[in-house]
Amino acid sequence: MSPFGPDAKISAIDGDSLRAEDGIEYRLFGIDAPELHQSCNDVNGKPWQCGRAAKAELTAIINRGDVTCEGRAKDRYSRIVAVCSAEGIPDVGEEMVRHGYAVVLGFGRSDYQELQDEAEAAKRGIWRGSFERPSDWRAANPRVRD
Repeated sequence: MSPFGPDAKISAIDGDSLRAEDGIEYRLFGIDAPELHQSCNDVNGKPWQCGRAAKAELTAIINRGDVTCEGRAKDRYSRIVAVCSAEGIPDVGEEMVRHGYAVVLGFGRSDYQELQDEAEAAKRGIWRGSFERPSDWRAANPRVRD
């Protein structure tokens, strides 16, 4: 576990990544959220900034405090892939899926799929209209990563 402490500075990079004040980055296990500059369409086909909304949702969750992360692996960008919790939220990734701001990855936790189905049925977050899967969006919009 990586407890950051009540005064630690931890911030959302986007809807599925965190950065601690020491510069260490964490990627939430089992989910994929829209990229920061990604747009989605609402029910009327009007674009909205779903990537920024996903980051805002993650920010609100971690701002509850007491963030801890349990590392599972490292990804190709040397981020720690982790299950993180925050005050009153045992699994931040699960909460992002529940609110409709992330999708389940193929190798993700199967219990997330039920939450994704519920979010889709309730038209929460990105499910309120149409969107491109984050992985497809990244493939169509490649960028160089530091």
